[in-house]
Amino acid sequence: MKGNDIRESYLSFFENKKDHLRLKSFSLIPKDDPSLLLIGAGMAPLKPFFTGKVEPPRHRITTSQKCIRTGDIGNVGYTARHHTFFEMLGNFSFGDYFKKEAISWAWEFLTEVIKLDSSRLYVTIYPDDKEAYDYWHTMIGLPENHIYPLADNFWEIGEGPCGPDSEIFFDQGEEFGTDPENQMGGDGDRFLEIWNLVFSQYDRQKDGSYLPLAKKNIDTGAGLERLAAVLQHKKNNFETDLFFPIIEEASTLSGVSYGKSAQGDVALKVISDHARAITNMIADGILPSNEGRGYVLRRILRRAVRFGKLLGIQDPFMGHMIDVVIDMMKPAYPELLDKQAYIKKVAGMEEERFQTTLNAGIDLLSEMIEDTQKHNEKNISGERVFSGERVFKLYDTYGFPWELTQEIAAEKGLSVDKAGFEAAMAEQKERARAARAKVSAKVATPDTTKLDISSLSTIDEDGTTKLLLVGKDGKELASAADGTEITAILLNTPFHAEGGGQIGDTGIITGAEGSIIVENTKKLPDGITYIIGEVKEGIIRAGEEVNVVVDRDRREKLARNHTGTHMLQAALRRVLGDQVNQAGSLVLPDRLRFDFTWPEALSAKQIREVEDIVNAEIIKNTSVSINEMPIDKAKNLGAMALFGEKYGDIVRVVSVGEFSKELCGGTHVSNTGELGSFRIIGESGIGSGVRRIEAVTGWAAYEMMQEDRKLINSAADALKSNSTGILERIEKLQAELKDAEHELSALKKNKVQDELKELIQNAEVKNGVSILGAVVHVDNINELREAADFVKAKLPVSAVILGTAAGDKVNLVGMASPDAVKAGIHMGKVISQAAKICGGGGGGKPANAQAGGKDVSKLADAVAQGVKIISGMLD
Repeated sequence: MKGNDIRESYLSFFENKKDHLRLKSFSLIPKDDPSLLLIGAGMAPLKPFFTGKVEPPRHRITTSQKCIRTGDIGNVGYTARHHTFFEMLGNFSFGDYFKKEAISWAWEFLTEVIKLDSSRLYVTIYPDDKEAYDYWHTMIGLPENHIYPLADNFWEIGEGPCGPDSEIFFDQGEEFGTDPENQMGGDGDRFLEIWNLVFSQYDRQKDGSYLPLAKKNIDTGAGLERLAAVLQHKKNNFETDLFFPIIEEASTLSGVSYGKSAQGDVALKVISDHARAITNMIADGILPSNEGRGYVLRRILRRAVRFGKLLGIQDPFMGHMIDVVIDMMKPAYPELLDKQAYIKKVAGMEEERFQTTLNAGIDLLSEMIEDTQKHNEKNISGERVFSGERVFKLYDTYGFPWELTQEIAAEKGLSVDKAGFEAAMAEQKERARAARAKVSAKVATPDTTKLDISSLSTIDEDGTTKLLLVGKDGKELASAADGTEITAILLNTPFHAEGGGQIGDTGIITGAEGSIIVENTKKLPDGITYIIGEVKEGIIRAGEEVNVVVDRDRREKLARNHTGTHMLQAALRRVLGDQVNQAGSLVLPDRLRFDFTWPEALSAKQIREVEDIVNAEIIKNTSVSINEMPIDKAKNLGAMALFGEKYGDIVRVVSVGEFSKELCGGTHVSNTGELGSFRIIGESGIGSGVRRIEAVTGWAAYEMMQEDRKLINSAADALKSNSTGILERIEKLQAELKDAEHELSALKKNKVQDELKELIQNAEVKNGVSILGAVVHVDNINELREAADFVKAKLPVSAVILGTAAGDKVNLVGMASPDAVKAGIHMGKVISQAAKICGGGGGGKPANAQAGGKDVSKLADAVAQGVKIISGMLD
């Protein structure tokens, strides 16, 4: 049974036979859950439904959820089951069925649908869960020796729903092993866990305590990759049809056959796993970066590239892997086809960038190893050790793989301080976790299931409404006093929620005894809009009548900038081509920001073209229309979707005439003339193959024009010119300055040569070779070489060492004539040893060499040492 067929069989079983709502996989990027970096479990996107705070669309749901886990990335490729990307098949109940049905239906699917041998199935349960034991033993008829109580059968992943669980194992046979590790409860591969049934009864709090859930839930997870291995009779997941076509492609590119060597197999497995993760992460809108989920993607991609190098693949190859992944996954994820070119472009640019980083990292690592050896750094056991802090710097700042650092250090006789590296990593993770927890606490909302969603409205009118719910840190409050940060839900809210890159509305809510300063507006997964704010001047009470006022001036600025963002994207595609893809956006009242895929900086001409196109459309005063329609119709009209966004069946299409069409839920102007003008204020690179444009519209653009005019007038006054003559005046001053610099340079050169002529007359001669060393006053290394050339021309058989101080750094140059070299002079060795005197290093060839140094006070000593070394070479 193929992997795609297993997935479809599972979803169809629960959708058609067990009345579940089938949902598409959620994005790998958690929505409104700052406690998670990436989706790592099937239930993670459904967390609000499990806690009972949000009403689910159906009380029975089934999904095949894309997941990413990198906690044990070092094991990927070395074991049969570890993966960074995997799919979790799940059926979920939110206050509907519980243990009896979950156990019965799991057994039915395994034994009747995919027809596993029931005699080879075993289960584990939580020791105190007698109910689960009775269902397995009495209802299913599982023998007692196939049921194992284990104390760790309690499932939880951070804060949120949790409870006892029951794991289902499949006995793969004695050929997998008969030793103690290959018994139930051991770590061997014989008994393979294929499904976990979690009976969610508790809600874990951030302080570690457990509270009963308002409603008991079911959360199950069956690993698609593991089921494929069992049904296809493979010894490891990588040999199933979910991975092996990728391995075959990597094998073809590298010439390394699978099954020929352990090292080669590891590399091929790593590439096959990581290619799946890379493809799906980029498809969901994640871009390589040095922080957050972008850092996770960069780490996975670079690890894949490194293992490709170990296989001997020298050219970029990730694009080939991505093509195979998409071809395999397109039956379940057809959207991958639409994004294929974009995914390959992002991955390819990061792959090429890593080549440069890899080379730079090796250079830096060599310097660090040299410094470690110089200072003879050792651990408590007396071993020469490369510090964990340095390993982490290479890893975190330069993306240099930990394993490669360890390998190169070992070649130099150094062990690596792994504990120090892990401590630095843990510290970084804790900082990130604390930051996410802080944000999570601020935006948590109380239980909303008691609210009648159908009665809530979002009519865009200020005025009187009812304050339905007040909360803090996820707890419902009857009232809140001055200074309390809260979340709140209104019967009617005119506040527009954050989304599509646009930040949420602000304003003020006034009650009988106090007010709320609204700082942001967000939306829950079920569509309920809530505000985040702080109580001011008294007390706010849940249930009271309040007056609501949106900051309309700010809203209008947001609308101008949001429409401007759409127009910017349309103009960029006209100037650069349709290969431009959105990679993120931010709409603020004072400016807009648009990130897009493009391999190089835009030229001044291209930026001007983009500005001109947008401003031409503004002058036309083109109407902006907003219409709701089925998503298929919107796509047929050519409407562009926000990258990585999840849309429903009915979407909102924002059209700027025929100039731009996008799916968008944000606020917009009614015609382009309301933007006034559009101006790009910055263009920069923010990552591998990703550019960022920042721009302003309306009053902000006008103020910038006024500032420019003020600057031009001030510059004209300073140049004693008028605004139209500034450029001519600057060109004249530049010409005068250039002439003055040439004159000064000639004077300095003559002065240096005069000083050198006197030294040449008194140069020491030994064995027919003139020896000269001196400190000269020049500005840079080029002028220092010219001075040395002057001496060599005056002394045909000579060895010369000259030095100069350039700020707080030392430059040394050495030259020797051909006859001097024949006499035994090697200026590379002379310069190398002399530079050490002033804390530097360098070298070169026998006839030419140069070096730098750090200690200016030792410059004269270094030159003197060089003269001494030259003299010694002539003995």
